[in-house]
Parts: sequence; C-alpha cells; structure tokens
Amino acid sequence: MNRALALLLLIPAMSFGQFLNPEPEPEPVEPRSLEQLAMAADLVALVQVADTDYAFTRGFPSGGSAFLKVLIPYKVTRPLEDFLEVYEEGLHEFECYFPTVDVDEVGRRFLVFLTFSTDVEEQYNGLPQGCALEVLVTRENLYALRFPFQGMALNQDYSSWAVPTVFADENALVLDENITPDLRNTWLEAGWLTREDLTPDDGFDPLSGPATTEAEIRYRFTHGIDLTTLRKQLGPEALTLDRTLK
Repeated sequence: MNRALALLLLIPAMSFGQFLNPEPEPEPVEPRSLEQLAMAADLVALVQVADTDYAFTRGFPSGGSAFLKVLIPYKVTRPLEDFLEVYEEGLHEFECYFPTVDVDEVGRRFLVFLTFSTDVEEQYNGLPQGCALEVLVTRENLYALRFPFQGMALNQDYSSWAVPTVFADENALVLDENITPDLRNTWLEAGWLTREDLTPDDGFDPLSGPATTEAEIRYRFTHGIDLTTLRKQLGPEALTLDRTLK
C-alpha cells in the first residue's frame, strides 16, 4: 500500500473531517453604542451576582450559568424572575461570564444588557458585543459605572460622561498583578487611575479596601458615570420600563 495512503487511514475520521473542513474563523463583532445595545436588549438592569455554576478550562470559565439578583430594572419586557439565569458557553472575546462569589462574599454589581434565550425558557444570554459593565458604590452611596469600560464592543467615546468619583467600594481597587502594564500606563497617564502603595494594616477601610499583610501596589479608579445620568443620556426610546411586569 502507498505509504502516504496508509498514514491517512490512521487519522481518526473526525480529525480528518476537521482537517478537510476546518472551523471558520468567527466573524468580527460590529461595535455598537450603549443606546443601540439597550434597544437591542430584552432586559437592561442593575444586578448583583448571587451565584455561579461554571465549568473551567485552564482556570477560565468555559460554560455554565450565572444567577443574578435584579437591583434596579431599566428595561423590562416580561415579568422578572426572582433570579436571572444567564447562560454562556465557550471562550470568545466578548463572552458573558461573571465573577464567582465566595462564601460570605458580597457579589459584584453590573449593568447588564441581556436577550431571552432561544433554547431554554427563562434563561438569558448576552449580546454579541458583550453583556455587562461593572457598577461601583460611591462615597455618597450612589451607583456609578466604573470608567473606563471593559468587556464590551462600543463604538463611541464616553469619556465626556465620566466625572471624578470617590468610590466607597473595594472593587474600585486593582492590584498591580491584575492589570497589564500597557493598560495601566495608559490609564495612569489619562488620570483614570491613581497609584496607592499600601503597607501592612490590621483594619479595613472601605476607601482603602481590605487589610493587607505585606506592602502592595494598588491602583484606584477615579472616574465614574452615575446611573441616573446614564439613564437620562440613553433616553426613553432605549430604556422603557413597564412597571406592571416587575
């Protein structure tokens, strides 16, 4: 038998099929404005992560559900469930996964843009452009979007909406090891971050974050967009609330 043919016969059928018909590259996601994303979504709301049930691949979530508690609904098109189940699978650029919640930990808050699942009743999915922007609590006990945004494909610059904000929220702090040098330097230069060199401390300060047992370099986000301002900017066409559906 021809040696090349013999080698081909050793290739499993599925692998050979994949060799002949490789999976196409995903089409690039077209960025949209926040107003366009709100209009495309079935639900827009401020939520808090209650729990997650994910499978992990190399330390990253690769499939499963997050369970979210609605704090403030901004766009509702069907009666709200007690907890929203948001399903995602696979790894891609604008995936819709949420941070896990440890025991006795307060779940993080997000402004979400979700669509109804076409596969499972009462489940939700994210939009192709992403699904969530992080929300932090300010010193005045208000909710504000953390700026700059991350995790969504947006085609507008929202820096003119952002104002200097003092966050009373430990999630306004990011460790040096958790941010890339290029992003860190860009945001420091623009004034979106300030550097804090912390020394060991036995206490907890909501403006400084949890106590540390050794010196650490952290960075604090300095700007936010108040959710009331955001709602006014997006307008009633993008955010329609039928309160009979709450």
